[in-house]
Amino acid sequence: MSKLAFQKTNRVFNKFKNYSWIMVPVIAIGGMYIPKLGLLLIPIMLTLMVLGFLKGKYWCGNLCPHGSLFDKILLSVSPNGRIPGLFTSKVMKVAFFLFYMGMFGSRLAKAFSYWGSMTFLDRLGFVFAANYLIPTIVGTTLALFVNPRSWCTFCPMGTFEELAYKLGTFTGFNRKTDKKVTSAQPEKCTKCGKCSRVCPMQLAPYRELSLETNQFNNVDCIRCSTCVYNCPTGILIMANAEEASQYKNYRKRSIA
Repeated sequence: MSKLAFQKTNRVFNKFKNYSWIMVPVIAIGGMYIPKLGLLLIPIMLTLMVLGFLKGKYWCGNLCPHGSLFDKILLSVSPNGRIPGLFTSKVMKVAFFLFYMGMFGSRLAKAFSYWGSMTFLDRLGFVFAANYLIPTIVGTTLALFVNPRSWCTFCPMGTFEELAYKLGTFTGFNRKTDKKVTSAQPEKCTKCGKCSRVCPMQLAPYRELSLETNQFNNVDCIRCSTCVYNCPTGILIMANAEEASQYKNYRKRSIA
């Protein structure tokens, strides 16, 4: 697919994602001056991991403040080019995850050495704010020169979500909560590739739908619904495994 094939279509925004980008400068920049602002990331990270377990990368596509910044503010000025293969490789994901978490862990250890002191919360908050500044700087730079969602392909928090999601899938707990891109009428797909051209993560749902469930099972899908709202034939929906099975059974009865 050529560089010009990717389209700057409008992203799908819920009420939270529409304004969550405001949290980025508040925490990343404000946290440098008021360190306790960084403590806001603790409930955010816990929420992210729980949602990862139940819904995959739903946080990335629907709630993430950085995702909101990339889609709402930076998309319009980004070249929206092809995301380099290096960024999407497993090696990059694992290597950057280990580097980022090692750095984060080292800073946390230093902060906890001040446990019980008057400055502990400030030092702890500063660690979170400083680590939040990294995706802000790197992600914004990549958005301006490559693609708005470049950072998201190797984001450590996204990797965390993947690990949590695999656990949720293994245990079966997310069968009802995980809504994936699903083709309600796969026989009507024209293979036009529109879903791939508008996908923020540059995935290709039309080429990777499961023959058994008609669902898009790619772990990198951020459940943003952009492809659903842009499908020319209107056959894409967000559905969990049980709903997808019902659609498939209904089609079989209709054909019969």
